[in-house]
Amino acid sequence: MIKNRAASEGGNIAPSSGGEITAATGLTSLGIDSLGLADVLWDLEQAYGIKIEMNTSEAWSDLQNVGDMVEAVRGLLAKVA
Repeated sequence: MIKNRAASEGGNIAPSSGGEITAATGLTSLGIDSLGLADVLWDLEQAYGIKIEMNTSEAWSDLQNVGDMVEAVRGLLAKVA
């Protein structure tokens, strides 16, 4: 989902990495801004049936890279299960 969003946002998925996105890949390096991040979060909510609360500035600032997003979603899925 993140890779698709980055591509639609015109993000830079480096050909040298084979277009690979890792946990350490920064969201801004993919061209995902705050609006793009909101779209990714919406996609994740729909795909996994979860609610991601992103109403505080601290919550937004915690999501710096792909790994941060993965951990946040895993935490929410663990609460649902």
